[in-house]
Amino acid sequence: MTQVGPGTRMGDLLRRYWHPVAGESEFESRSTKPIRLMGEDLLLFKTLKGEFGLVARRCAHRGSDLGFGIVEEDGLRCSYHGWQYDLGGACVHRPFDETVAGAAALRRAVKIAAYPVKIKGGMLWAYLGPLPAPELPDWETFSWPNCFAQVVIAEIPCNWLQCQENTVDPVHFEWMHNNGPKRRAGDFGPFSPKTLKMGIEDTEYGLLSRRYREGTDESTPLWSVGRAILWPNGWYFGHHFEWKVPIDDFNTLFITWSVLHVPRECEPYAQASIPTWHAPIKDQNGEWIISHVGNQDIVAWISQGPIADRTHEILGASDVGVVTLRRRLLEDLDKVAKGQDPRGLIRDPARNVKIPLPCIAREELMNGLPREQMEKHPVMGPFLRDFYSMAGQPDAVRQAFEEAMGVRQSSFEVHSFVPQ
Repeated sequence: MTQVGPGTRMGDLLRRYWHPVAGESEFESRSTKPIRLMGEDLLLFKTLKGEFGLVARRCAHRGSDLGFGIVEEDGLRCSYHGWQYDLGGACVHRPFDETVAGAAALRRAVKIAAYPVKIKGGMLWAYLGPLPAPELPDWETFSWPNCFAQVVIAEIPCNWLQCQENTVDPVHFEWMHNNGPKRRAGDFGPFSPKTLKMGIEDTEYGLLSRRYREGTDESTPLWSVGRAILWPNGWYFGHHFEWKVPIDDFNTLFITWSVLHVPRECEPYAQASIPTWHAPIKDQNGEWIISHVGNQDIVAWISQGPIADRTHEILGASDVGVVTLRRRLLEDLDKVAKGQDPRGLIRDPARNVKIPLPCIAREELMNGLPREQMEKHPVMGPFLRDFYSMAGQPDAVRQAFEEAMGVRQSSFEVHSFVPQ
């Protein structure tokens, strides 16, 4: 379940899905980006026409790094001897060979691995599996109007599965994000409200996680609506998505897509470009950052080791979601081995149009509120005051957010309120 390279069972399963791999805005200042996905060294590039391609990183000629290549109208040229590849990985031009042998030089087909790329939500998505590819899910949130979105990417030095298991473990919220930071800040008052009940169930998009804490009951949206676990490596909160995309067996791309509707006073608003930024996971002294919610999760994941040793676990009542996640993945491994589709794929284009997902505070997040109400809203208000999800937000992104929202942000202590 942790091995993701070519030819592995989990690698074969994960390759049946589209994965976000980069931000579209990253290519406003570059034309090529070397990336590693599921144990494969690849190159993401943007042609002069504005089309995106994803190919093996090494030229078929003599193995030169295409990361130093030259983008053309319809593809990418190796800068060593000029061999050119189209978006499908076929070598369409070998300059010197053609000079001495003419058209005969291209009779022997040369091809490198190539994978389709699509754009959605300001992110570049890749599909590394067998064709025909399924639909790239068109989640409704990507189309919400009058919103400011941002893409945040961090590279995590551990296996993807322990990161994704976090999504079905709601009890960690009260300890990792509330009680732990509270105690570290010197506040030894009462612990935060504890979880009283949790549940997990199957859905067409993956799983649904439910829970409620002290002071609430099953009428709370955290139970009545729940949180969507997007199969096989995503999570949806309404105000943001998360994906854990395997780089290889020991490293993971942690990608979040965060969104916030502007106050009604700032409408209409149209975001010109969705910014992408790369979040640090250590500070300038080499210490792990634990000030923000996402960074706190990261520390929990990496502390389990490069690949968590599950043979030494002692599972408890809070792990019903973790057990369900593992069982469903094992079921899907068997389906793929039999030539069947795993769960969560969308094959019908007519069905893949602004698909809604369970969303707490959906109406407010989608349609917005006046600023005064927004500031008091339990979901929207904290984000209006500070981007508490991940540390390291660039000043330019913060300034663009403040201009869109008509506010001036100031940081606050995350443990002082109870997220989720």
